[in-house]
Amino acid sequence: MTTLTITAKGQITLKRELLRHLNVVPGQKVEADKLPDGRLVVRPATQTGSIAAFSGSLAKKGTPRLTIKQINKAIADGWAGIR
Repeated sequence: MTTLTITAKGQITLKRELLRHLNVVPGQKVEADKLPDGRLVVRPATQTGSIAAFSGSLAKKGTPRLTIKQINKAIADGWAGIR
């Protein structure tokens, strides 16, 4: 069991071992559900994006076009939650 400390602002920081267990990295979101007995369930936030929403998101006016290698890396990073 891991013990966490609540700050004066009412916040907690998840320790690295818990982040690894959840398979999340800094910048990603987690969801917390309140259970009737006072416990919380924390899990990685579900992906709400779609391929349609992602398509065209790399295009920026006035910048050079990306290579297939750059596009593939951006896609892999995006689906992995790396920004």
